[in-house]
Amino acid sequence: MLDELAKIREDALKRLENIKSEEELSELNTSVLGRNGALTAILRTMGKLSAERRAQLGKAANEVKQSIAEALEERKAMLDAFAEQKRIEDETVDVTLPGIIELPSGKLNPLTKVYREIRDALVGLGFTTFEGPEIEYDDFNFTKLNLPPDHPARDMQDTFYINDRVLLRTHTSPCEARALMTLEPPFRLVIPGRVFRVDEPDASHSPVFMQIEGLVVDKNLTFADLKGTIDTFVKAVFGENVRSRLRPSYFPFTEPSAEVDISCTICGGKGCSSCKGTGWMEIMGCGITNPHELQNCGLDPNEWSALAFGVGVDRVACLKYGISDIRLLYEGDARFLRQL
Repeated sequence: MLDELAKIREDALKRLENIKSEEELSELNTSVLGRNGALTAILRTMGKLSAERRAQLGKAANEVKQSIAEALEERKAMLDAFAEQKRIEDETVDVTLPGIIELPSGKLNPLTKVYREIRDALVGLGFTTFEGPEIEYDDFNFTKLNLPPDHPARDMQDTFYINDRVLLRTHTSPCEARALMTLEPPFRLVIPGRVFRVDEPDASHSPVFMQIEGLVVDKNLTFADLKGTIDTFVKAVFGENVRSRLRPSYFPFTEPSAEVDISCTICGGKGCSSCKGTGWMEIMGCGITNPHELQNCGLDPNEWSALAFGVGVDRVACLKYGISDIRLLYEGDARFLRQL
């Protein structure tokens, strides 16, 4: 019987080497270890043996049964690993394959495009981005910018007041005051952000719009420095063929002050309905920072000077893309965005 047990183990292990499925594995298990299996048949005959012989044969049979069972488990684990690997390979998706369904791609809003163009143009000139809060103190929004409470120029801006001291900023210029008070000059800053005015929405007005402001603080700055900066900025944003000019103007926080016009982007400066036949379109304001503002913010105007300019991103976007209604920029209409 010991020889039969050894042969059962040898045959079972040899069959295991060629098994490639769980069905074959189950069949082998049944034919060897099952109720009617070869090993079970030998165990049934042990009752006729002497006690000593039965103990010897029982020990040998258990060793054979254990070795076959362990071999079955190892083979099952191997088959499971092969099956899992095949499943992974079958389910693997090649992400580089082209899509079956063509979905419409998103488009950047013109405001985002123009904002990035302006910001990148100024960063290319050595400017650093500086931002401030949209909910601002009256002191930063007006007083420190040479607009005391009784200044008549305050009437030029309709303001959303939260209380007597706090408001929604009407321009990005409060960041100028914050920068002048906290940064060590010299520096060049580009200041982007949303601003708020009490305006009824129409084709050319919005209660919320975007501004970008430039501020340069250094010693002995002149109007020529401002003019050169404006010229470079205009060509970087609108193109090399677009010309700029400065017209005298008034802003409480700059002296002297100027409005910046560019040659009409529609007619190339020849005169059309968009530029009202002048060949020029106003885009921004600029000037040499008022000495009172520098003094209000803790800088000695005899030692330091500054130049500033601010542009409405919404207006530039309308000019660049020929948009006649500013409200289109904020409605998120996919049909409008797909045209740009």
